[in-house]
Amino acid sequence: MSVLDPSSYTATQEALARCRRYRKDHGLYGVVDSALGRIMLEVGAVGAVTMPANLGQRVRDRLMARHRCGPIIAHPRSGRWTFLTGPTDDSYHDTALFSDLFRDCVSVALPGSNIVLPSPSDEHSAYRAWTHPPEGDYRPELAEVLAATRECHPVSG
Repeated sequence: MSVLDPSSYTATQEALARCRRYRKDHGLYGVVDSALGRIMLEVGAVGAVTMPANLGQRVRDRLMARHRCGPIIAHPRSGRWTFLTGPTDDSYHDTALFSDLFRDCVSVALPGSNIVLPSPSDEHSAYRAWTHPPEGDYRPELAEVLAATRECHPVSG
């Protein structure tokens, strides 16, 4: 899409409308990358944990059983899910935790990094979608998602 391409303008306007809704309804203060029509969210006040979808399903089920599930973004092409959490903390300094997470192909977004929220252009391309959409501004604590992830560790066969 070029700068003069009408579809680029439309994609940007749709992304801006969605971004405003994310801000107003869900406390997700992203910004639109107008070149790509994507909604970028800086990690800090909102944390993110990404994992393989099969593990993500078990973690989601565990959190839902506790009524503690928050927004989850699916990445169908890569077979991964991203759980949005409350603010990041210093847990990324815990080497034992990160060894466990690394073994299971789980990553925690570091403060200052960016994640991409589902945007209209993503939905048209099936690149990114909500598996569990945001409900108000609720997000579980990062520690809750990490604990559920460790509890759902894949069984080796």
